[in-house]
Amino acid sequence: MVRAAVLPAVNAPLVVADIELPEPGPGQVRVRIAAAGVCHSDLSLSNGTLRQPAPAVLGHEGAGTVVAVGEGVGHVAPGDPVVLNWAPACGSCHFCALGEPWLCAEAGAAAARPYATLLGDGSAVHPGLGTAAFAEETVVAASAVLPLPDGVPLTDAALLGCAVLTGYGAVHHSAGVRGGESVAVYGVGGVGLAVLQSARIAGAGQIIAVDVAPAKEELARAAGATDFVVSGDDTAKHIRRLTGGHGADVAVECVGRADTIRAAWSSTRRGGRTTVVGIGGQDQQVTFSALELFYFGRTLSGCVYGNCDPSHDLPLVAEHVRAGRLDLSAMVTDRIGLDDIPAAFEAMTSGRGGRSLVVF
Repeated sequence: MVRAAVLPAVNAPLVVADIELPEPGPGQVRVRIAAAGVCHSDLSLSNGTLRQPAPAVLGHEGAGTVVAVGEGVGHVAPGDPVVLNWAPACGSCHFCALGEPWLCAEAGAAAARPYATLLGDGSAVHPGLGTAAFAEETVVAASAVLPLPDGVPLTDAALLGCAVLTGYGAVHHSAGVRGGESVAVYGVGGVGLAVLQSARIAGAGQIIAVDVAPAKEELARAAGATDFVVSGDDTAKHIRRLTGGHGADVAVECVGRADTIRAAWSSTRRGGRTTVVGIGGQDQQVTFSALELFYFGRTLSGCVYGNCDPSHDLPLVAEHVRAGRLDLSAMVTDRIGLDDIPAAFEAMTSGRGGRSLVVF
């Protein structure tokens, strides 16, 4: 019996309930969760922006300790600290063959398969994004666990599973930030804070944080922002003024709204680069004129999981943590329990807070 935060149906309130987990089968691993970050993607799963069969246990940004392994699992053993990988690549699909594991066609398959049962009525329960980290324990495919490198605190390591890899990859892979460049970061949530720290690590000369909440300025500056702009109708103009009238070399949008994507695009210089990390709904339509596409010569790109290969990038990020260049604990604004997740969802909806961490 395992205590978990269960989503009974799309748009229904989360319910803390007991579920029954099976023993790990061949190629599976059972993990005792130490901590799980509350990500905006979990909110998007709960409200139907992203598809997820229900009932489901959400939570995909987690870390914990291996409890048991099934037949054929050799890269981890009971007692090992691990980070959950919510998008494990199959290694054989079209995209994996192209060297783009973050686009793997099979990465989301586990979320569609029940993995546990609800005590009481025996209802089948699905794992949110294949990981189900909002629970005391979970059972996942062996490919969904990554050994945690030495020297990284287990609880804070949960952030490596989504926010940090996404933010790090957005800067180093998708946007390709170079030393001395100016970077505008839209949205100072968990991913935004990781982008700010990663831009500093990349040697950006000017790092401008943008958010609707003025109270986030201190948090943003602690993560590496040199300037802070309260989001409004004139945000793009404000950023151009801060960058000598040209605009930022790079903008990273971490919100997933049409207006912020448009503002991020407009705040970059001619020839600048805009990377969209935020996940928006189908109703969020962004428009550009054919003339401005030609004249400004900007690049607009999407970004999935930071365009990372977690098995390759996790050790690199861990080295930044050990060296003190990346501060995981500074990204955590609230340490909460399972019962507090709905309040964390509400805070994200209203634009408050950075990253809430469910600690078991």
